[in-house]
Amino acid sequence: MKFLDAILKPLRPLLLGLWLGAAIFFGAAVAPNLFGVLRAANLANANELAGTIVTRLLSIINRGGFEIGLFLLITAYFVGKYERRLARFAEMISLAILVIMTAVSHWVISPRMIAIRASLSTPIDQLASTDPRRIEFDSWHRYSTTVMGVAVVAGVIAFLIIAGARRSENQPR
Repeated sequence: MKFLDAILKPLRPLLLGLWLGAAIFFGAAVAPNLFGVLRAANLANANELAGTIVTRLLSIINRGGFEIGLFLLITAYFVGKYERRLARFAEMISLAILVIMTAVSHWVISPRMIAIRASLSTPIDQLASTDPRRIEFDSWHRYSTTVMGVAVVAGVIAFLIIAGARRSENQPR
C-alpha cells in the first residue's frame, strides 16, 4: 500500500493542476484570442471558424477534466486515510462536481450547440440577435461558460484540499 501511496500522492495534484492550468489558459487566453485574431482578419465567417476550433479544443478540456476527475475521485479512497473527515468530504464533493460539470458540458451542452450550428444555412453570427435560433444558441453558450466556471472552481477547491493534505503530511510533527 505504501508503494501505491508513493505514486498516487504526487500524481493526484499534478494531474489536477495540469487540467486546471489548461482549462484556465483555454478560457482566459486561447478562446478570446482565437476569436479576436479571426475577426481581425475580416473573414465573413470568423466566429463560425473560431467556434468550430474552440468546440474541438473544449472537447479535449472537458474529456480530460472528466477522466482526471473520475480518476481522482476513485483514488481518493486509497490515499489520505488519516485526513480529517470534513476535508475528505469536501474533496470528494468538489471532484464529483468537476466530473459532473465536464460531463454535462461535453455530452449535453456541446452537442446541442453543434446541432444548432449544423441546422443553420448561414453562420450563427449572421443571424439577427432576435432570431430564436440565435437566442437558443446564445443561451446554450451561457450555460457552457457557467458550467466550465463551476468545474474550474470545484477543481481549485479540490486542488487546495489535496495540496493542503500533502503539505500537512510533509511537515514535522
